Amino acid sequence: MTLEILTPDKKVYEGEVTSVSLPGTMGGFEILPHHAPIISTLEDGKLTVRGGGKEEVFMIQGGVVENLNNHIVVLAEGITPRQ
Repeated sequence: MTLEILTPDKKVYEGEVTSVSLPGTMGGFEILPHHAPIISTLEDGKLTVRGGGKEEVFMIQGGVVENLNNHIVVLAEGITPRQ
């Protein structure tokens, strides 16, 4: 699956992933390969990206996510990488 994370300023992340955990408005959820198509709003919170044997965590300030045909696009209002 491919993931793109975008903010109004720049592209923060682009690459192959095995899963993405997101802070949805109605509760947190995870997107795995071959997930059904989805569009959802996101709240402030932790976005976790897993792939290639590693995990990256970002703190987002709201936004939306779309998943279609194993291509995930996150449009975040703001984002901070978490160390």
